[in-house]
Amino acid sequence: MSLLLLAVATNACATASVAQVSPETTIVVVASAPDSVKPAPVTSVIDEAPRFVLTPRNVRLIVSVNARRLWVVAGTDTLRSATVSVASGSDLTYGGRRWRFATPRGRLFIRGKRTDPVWLPPDWHYAEVAQQNTLKLARLVPETRLRDGSRLVLRDSVVGLIKPGDTTFLALPTTEHIVFDSTLFIPPIASLNRRLHGELGDYALDLGDGYMLHGTNDQRAIGSNTTHGCIRLADRDLAWLYTYVPVGVTVVVK
Repeated sequence: MSLLLLAVATNACATASVAQVSPETTIVVVASAPDSVKPAPVTSVIDEAPRFVLTPRNVRLIVSVNARRLWVVAGTDTLRSATVSVASGSDLTYGGRRWRFATPRGRLFIRGKRTDPVWLPPDWHYAEVAQQNTLKLARLVPETRLRDGSRLVLRDSVVGLIKPGDTTFLALPTTEHIVFDSTLFIPPIASLNRRLHGELGDYALDLGDGYMLHGTNDQRAIGSNTTHGCIRLADRDLAWLYTYVPVGVTVVVK
């Protein structure tokens, strides 16, 4: 048995469109961060408030994918302008599946707001990591047996290892990917191993279908086309939007 733990380092984004290429012959499995790991406190500086209370009736957001800009607009007045990151527009094909990473265009709405959001990586995240590291993919089932007879099991929402001839449960790090026998494993969706803290920044504004306005742990990448579909903002701009823009506001992406 060989074990390789890959540190979780991602450019998180919530979603991607999926097109079936051919029947899947392989699947994936990874590890994430536990709920017991408390996210860092929100420290973003919030700029001056607008001169009036923003409502879904008097304000809207406009996002230009090509210009990588976001504007907060009230009537003919621009209340705030911010640089954003958008989707790469690229495709990922792996294990008989294809994902297209595109920022959705059209009329969207802010459906909800979250503080210290936790990311549950979709399958494409694991497929991407496996491809980058030349690994096979396999989905973790309730009890997965490895080549040397060891077993990967899930106990109390944490993935662990039980060695042959032993009953001791050895919990695996939840902040690193799980790789055994040159295979990357995707943990169950409800496990703590599939929860990543800090990838989405301090706040997230939900746009529906898994797409969000959110932050990033790589502020230098703001303004790039590197996301998997979501729209990322710098900490200061994100804090302003979260504080002053209410649920229900229209977001026009063009």
